Amino acid sequence: MKKKILALVISGLMATSLVACGGSKTAETKAANESAADTASGEVKTIQSGKLIVATNAEFPPYEYHDGDKIVGIDMEIAEEVAKKLGLEVEVEDIAFDSVILEVTSGKADVGIAGISATEERKQSVDFSDTYTTSKQLIIVKDDSTIASGADLEGKTLGVQTGTTGDILVSDIKGATVERYAKGMDAVQALSQGKIDAVVIDSEVAKKFVEETNGLKTLDEAYAEEEYAIAIKKGNTALLDAVNKALSELKADGTVDSIIAKYIKAN
Repeated sequence: MKKKILALVISGLMATSLVACGGSKTAETKAANESAADTASGEVKTIQSGKLIVATNAEFPPYEYHDGDKIVGIDMEIAEEVAKKLGLEVEVEDIAFDSVILEVTSGKADVGIAGISATEERKQSVDFSDTYTTSKQLIIVKDDSTIASGADLEGKTLGVQTGTTGDILVSDIKGATVERYAKGMDAVQALSQGKIDAVVIDSEVAKKFVEETNGLKTLDEAYAEEEYAIAIKKGNTALLDAVNKALSELKADGTVDSIIAKYIKAN
């Protein structure tokens, strides 16, 4: 009788042990399968709980621009996808381009995404995510212009959008007069009206503006190459790491390429 009781006790203990082990494995599996959003929400601190405040300048098609009362474009869709990965809702602040990085450094925006090139100069003010796409700086001129390459820009009057990579680059051109505009399209209109000799601006934006303006062309030769990244306040490593993780996943599964292809058609 005692042996039977002992056997039952041992059997019960083994069953309990198996259930406990099974429960432990289930818990481990559940933990391993937590979404990026669940993980991020516990680590990342944003200015407003549950939101990712995004600073941009919606005058930069096809990366960000107005479509009725909405701000759309490559950067806006990428920002939305990153926010989803982090379990956050996007809130967009549309401001002047040269204020985007300041908005981030002052803590008014969590990130800046506005076709921003990750230049060494800008890296002194903010941290940058991994690159999500590349671009080039192109030169826009009139159809009958004698300017044939970047070397011909010396001594010319050049138009740029304030604070952009084009602005940074042309500032070092010997003898050049630089006219700065709040919007890239304003610079293009000035060129069309004969007020300036050329415009230096990002390639896809340049193509869009030339397509919409008669009598202008882009030079075949790229003036410079650049990498676009998301600006984040220095020291916010948790957000930087979370954004990089999200971008890595979005690039790996083809989401970033799909978004870009939606706005930029292959030549």
